[in-house]
Amino acid sequence: MFKPLRIDSSRRTVTLTMEGCAIQAREGDSLALALLSAGFNHTRTTPVSGASRAPLCLMGVCFECLVEVDGRPNVQACMLEVREGMSVRLQNGARVAGDSNDA
Repeated sequence: MFKPLRIDSSRRTVTLTMEGCAIQAREGDSLALALLSAGFNHTRTTPVSGASRAPLCLMGVCFECLVEVDGRPNVQACMLEVREGMSVRLQNGARVAGDSNDA
């Protein structure tokens, strides 16, 4: 579904895990792109209804792509480049005050 417009074969492939599932991505790609390319259709659930939410704006404005990365909650997947060995988990429910990726 989501494919880069131009394949740059000079970029290294990295492996990360999403909910314990190993996926591969190209170095320099955003985490949101890597997750969508690997077939993950959502990154978080809403606190009220539990509905699935997915990356929307892909430029850091909407906060729909929040995930937990290496144990750190509230990370915007669209604003983070993938790196070898990162561990990603879905973010379920409400953000906790003070748990900001700005800290």
